[in-house]
Amino acid sequence: MNRHGQQLFFVDLFRQNGRSASGPETPSTPPHHYPVAHAQLTLMDVPLELARISTPPVPPDTVFAGLLDRAAREHASAHGWSKTRLNTTRKGLLILACAQDTPGAAIAASEVAELDSTAYNRQPILDVLDAAGLLRDDRQPPIVAWFARQIMGLPGPITEELQMWFDTMIHGRTAPPRSRPRAPVTIRVRVRSALPAVQTWAAEGHTSLREIARADIDRALPAQGSARALTGSALRSLFRTLKAQRAVFTDPTTHTKTGSPETRTPLPINETAMRTALESDSPAQAALATLIGYHALRSGQVRALLLTDVRDGRLYLPDRTVLLAQPARRCLTAWLDYRNTQWPGSINPHLLVNIQTAVRTTQVSHVWINSTLGMSAQALREDRILDEAQATQDIRRLCDLFGLSVPAAERYLTTDHPSLMTATDNART
Repeated sequence: MNRHGQQLFFVDLFRQNGRSASGPETPSTPPHHYPVAHAQLTLMDVPLELARISTPPVPPDTVFAGLLDRAAREHASAHGWSKTRLNTTRKGLLILACAQDTPGAAIAASEVAELDSTAYNRQPILDVLDAAGLLRDDRQPPIVAWFARQIMGLPGPITEELQMWFDTMIHGRTAPPRSRPRAPVTIRVRVRSALPAVQTWAAEGHTSLREIARADIDRALPAQGSARALTGSALRSLFRTLKAQRAVFTDPTTHTKTGSPETRTPLPINETAMRTALESDSPAQAALATLIGYHALRSGQVRALLLTDVRDGRLYLPDRTVLLAQPARRCLTAWLDYRNTQWPGSINPHLLVNIQTAVRTTQVSHVWINSTLGMSAQALREDRILDEAQATQDIRRLCDLFGLSVPAAERYLTTDHPSLMTATDNART
């Protein structure tokens, strides 16, 4: 019967003539296990254009749409969302459920990005889908697109070799020689340090890094200072990776001395700005100023503080316990009162929250710390340690109070008391 092919029909354009006497056929019960395991193939790829949808149609899987709606309401109740935030999230989820090629499948983060950003806050929608186990996160880290822009225009073989290096840095390597994944900030520093040399070699006519010799490395390295150390470290990482994966025959950076980066001298900050922050009427600014200005906490330590880390007049850090100064206790009490009044339903376990994180469970950002403080958190921390070094001239005290290593404490003492460090070095000798 199928000798000459198979007749196909478009969905909903073919109706079966025969009907039972009991009336219209009852549609089959949709599956109750989500996300569904199957995938509906599409005849052609059509852009979703979800931003144009203002009134959602009837979803193809009403059970799945109801599941999303219930997940949004439960998430909102648990995180203390406002009614407006909940309603816009529910509407956005309904639009996504209506636009699915495979009803009941996990929703991709790229589909959420198609929603109108002026009408919908995408982050709450992503949070609900993630909490319900219905999110397919197909987003690429921002550093991937950044790296693609950086190597644009280089010869094909060099581009492939740099991509191999980048993949090793971002994902690590389990085969010998093993390496662990690097932080995005480390990857950016290394790429920025190595690219000028690679671009120079490409401009000279080199089409592959296999052609680079020891003399090319020596010419590419700056004469001295931190620039030479950073460039040498980046090029060494590049060629060691390529050598390990047999993309180059030899490592031209072997036995090349580049030195160490120069250490930055800690400097005191403007006293007026510091006093303004300590005496601020803003509970968040005053709490930050006292935590960092009295106890020299790092920005990362402040962001990671939990509500349970402050108790009995002490601050419990992973590596030490800090007895809080009286001004710090007073400012933290004022901040907790303000937080409880402003976001009474927040379940965020962190000590510091803002309008974005109070309805989630994430940390505040480094940018928020510095902008709320009104100055660099690192500069305020260094000012506090410098003041203690000038007052005590005691390395052990700096290590115990601020969790510094001995070399780090010596850097602060060298700044304020070079004579003391000379005496210390003589005693060691």
